[in-house]
Amino acid sequence: MDVSIQIAVGSGLLLINISLAAVAAVFLEQLFQRSHGWLIREPHYPKLALLLAGVSLWVLGVVTAGVWVWAGAYLWLGVFSSLEESVYFSLVSYTTLGFGDVVLQKGWRLLAGMEAANGFLNFGLLTALLVETLRQVRRGQAEHRRKRD
Repeated sequence: MDVSIQIAVGSGLLLINISLAAVAAVFLEQLFQRSHGWLIREPHYPKLALLLAGVSLWVLGVVTAGVWVWAGAYLWLGVFSSLEESVYFSLVSYTTLGFGDVVLQKGWRLLAGMEAANGFLNFGLLTALLVETLRQVRRGQAEHRRKRD
């Protein structure tokens, strides 16, 4: 496939994944705002554990959605003939693991690098959101303790 088509397809998939992550981030922020008062009240540690588990599952969901977007595109484009191979390659590329046992055919190879960049970017963004969420809750809990004491 022509390089410009590969770049166009990859860019479209990147935009879809970035949009999914943005919508998920807005959803998480709204959920966080609604539960902030509850999160900062005691007991703190069980709520921190619940928050960490919940946000971790949210991150896993966003990553899984991203992998499926790319895997679906590989199937639709006819790059791979089976769902298992598409999902496997997508997971290995998105996580930047890159085993190399399954590779894209010539003509679609640029997509692998674009997917890896997409995964790397999303992991960074999601890690930052996880850390920021925990930081805000910890700060709120500390302020709540100071007001109580």
